[in-house]
Amino acid sequence: MSNILALDTSTDACSVALSCNGEIKEDFRIIPRQHTQQLLPMIEAILADAGIAISALDAIAFGRGPGSFAGIRIATGVAQGLAYGADLPVLPISTLETLAVSAAEAEGADNIVAALDARMDEIYVASYRIENGLPVMELSEQVAAPSTFAVDAEGYLAVGSGWRYFEAMPESVKRAVQLSTETYYPSSKSMLVLALDAWAQGKGISPELALPVYLRDQVAWKKKDQQ
Repeated sequence: MSNILALDTSTDACSVALSCNGEIKEDFRIIPRQHTQQLLPMIEAILADAGIAISALDAIAFGRGPGSFAGIRIATGVAQGLAYGADLPVLPISTLETLAVSAAEAEGADNIVAALDARMDEIYVASYRIENGLPVMELSEQVAAPSTFAVDAEGYLAVGSGWRYFEAMPESVKRAVQLSTETYYPSSKSMLVLALDAWAQGKGISPELALPVYLRDQVAWKKKDQQ
């Protein structure tokens, strides 16, 4: 059994999960603007509870984005620092794929459009079909204005904070999706599903090669800069 630590701080949620000897533990909290203070103590606590040292891990997975600019940097930096110190590989995992896994596990959906609020009246979005519990990308990750976003087929479950812009989306999108009544965040427990699969495929990389994915080129834009 692989021992993998997963962490995500890409949204208001801060989560840490551990797969250790076939058992999975998670600490999931909605703590806006507290990720920097809480992430390391959460990691230390979950490892201590499992009785495992970082050096005994096989890899560290983290939410590489898209999502909050500051949040992605926190997860990337902590994962890199811990991996450097323990001489471990890392597994960068898509937050949108993680969101799709969370929804698929909870609702049994086969087709999912995952969207996160990108601020500045835009969304980070991708669509997936679920095969054997894993997401297969159909619409690639992108940043888009809700009014111009489009999907090619119907029957999608729509999940994530980006759907707060539903009323601004084209009628074709409104017909194509069913809005989930649940609130989903990228969770590290769901990330472990992807991380364990990636690890089995030999996709672990050196910490220095782990890069965040912002999608938006100018991540520090302010709304006034677009006018």
